[in-house]
Amino acid sequence: MRLLPLLLSIALATVLSSALTWALRPLLLRYALARPNARSSHKVPTPQGAGIAVIGATLITAAAIILLSSAGLQVPLAVFGACLFVALVGAADDIRPVPVLPRLLLQAMAVGTVVAAIPVDLQIFPALPFWIERGTVLIAGLWFVNLVNFMDGLDWMTISETIPIAAALVFLGLLGDLTPTAAFVAAALGGAMLGFAPFNRPVAKVFLGDVGSLPIGLLLGWCLLELAYHGQLVAALILPLYYLADATVTMLRRLIGGEKIWAAHRSHFYQRATDNGFTVLGVVGNVFVLNLGLATLAIVSTLTPSIVAKIALLAASTIATAWVMFRFTERR
Repeated sequence: MRLLPLLLSIALATVLSSALTWALRPLLLRYALARPNARSSHKVPTPQGAGIAVIGATLITAAAIILLSSAGLQVPLAVFGACLFVALVGAADDIRPVPVLPRLLLQAMAVGTVVAAIPVDLQIFPALPFWIERGTVLIAGLWFVNLVNFMDGLDWMTISETIPIAAALVFLGLLGDLTPTAAFVAAALGGAMLGFAPFNRPVAKVFLGDVGSLPIGLLLGWCLLELAYHGQLVAALILPLYYLADATVTMLRRLIGGEKIWAAHRSHFYQRATDNGFTVLGVVGNVFVLNLGLATLAIVSTLTPSIVAKIALLAASTIATAWVMFRFTERR
């Protein structure tokens, strides 16, 4: 796989995302204000919905580069269609909250479309019955889409997560550990987030909204799934480990405490960090540096054939993630 088309994807998506965000912001100010609630980290009403620009730039750029590629690649229509569908679900929820059960069912339809498009001869664990693995992938995909949404509660937080993961996926595409199609999507998504970053810089002028965070979760989840199906499961687990750990541990703590896990809250570790005296830039800076380290460890894991070494790298990633989460619980 060549570097130039990937760099072109990043550049085009950056410019397009920035231009669309700038153009949409006046409309979002009038029709899509996010008012502070129990979950919010912002203090004043702020426009949301810039995910329209990010996802639009990602899909347009990725589709154009894939179609123009000399490798004869095909646009993943099922993935792009599911992405647009879940973006519509997110947009509806941004405008007027959708009840939990219908929202989950609609998201499950989108994730199920992606899972159904996976070739039947592909399995991560061939020893498992096919239906058990695909069922697990469906549940994991639905959880991943939602946890990206849950974690999008701080300026630059999703940027500090998405850009390192996208960069690692692009690099793994160059190494041949990821399909060219997924690498192009990752490059376009990373570029689109770069274009959005100046508008979301603390204090943010605009938020992604559910219309952005949900499809971002779907696209990242699909890219990571492609990585796992190429024999790099450990790398696929390491890359999003902070989001996985923060969201999952928080959900389990709330379940044990008898709380309604679908209700708005400020229990995530990154939210507790701001309550404990961390600045917004301090929190996202810690997460960004951690994710750069996780990306490095994930790439290293693809270079070694040793199962023991892969497990050791996953353990080191877990320790680093736990250390950052523990720091966030300490009062500054």
